[in-house]
Amino acid sequence: MREAALAHLARFAATEAGLRRVLQRRVDRWARRAEMEGAAPEAIAPQAAAARAAAVMVAKAMVAAGAVDDAAFAESRARRLARAGRSRRAIAAHLGAKGVAAGTAAAALPAAEAELDAALAQCRRRRIGPFAPEPPPQDPQAARAARLKALAALARAGFGREIAEQALSMDPAEAEDRLLALRQG
Repeated sequence: MREAALAHLARFAATEAGLRRVLQRRVDRWARRAEMEGAAPEAIAPQAAAARAAAVMVAKAMVAAGAVDDAAFAESRARRLARAGRSRRAIAAHLGAKGVAAGTAAAALPAAEAELDAALAQCRRRRIGPFAPEPPPQDPQAARAARLKALAALARAGFGREIAEQALSMDPAEAEDRLLALRQG
């Protein structure tokens, strides 16, 4: 188990819960393979249970050794996701799915002021607002429909209406400058 944990951590950043899931899936694969090879299920079950318990202990040992740090994982992942255009809500949901405790995730979230930068990054990815390839339509009804569509895209990404409106209304040069500053750290 320890070797499997080290091999996984050598390739991927992980939380304690994530490492525990990886190790337990490995045990489950072993149990299925053993059963397919003809081993008695009554003999496999206690071994699998012992291996699952060992997986929990190995994950805790990796945390104690410093190989797994949920707070560092959360900070790194939150920073990367914010640069990629994810909202604070989406980042919190992602960290929760990875097994990061709510308090640790909240501490790792970018500042509320960075939400506009993330919204601009999302606008750039979706090619909307200041990054739209063509100007808004001249027809007021078509322009309104296009703006509502862009607002809906930002809302689905987890951005509030105020931030979405601000990002969509920003001057393209100013938006580009903000994203450049965001990339430079």
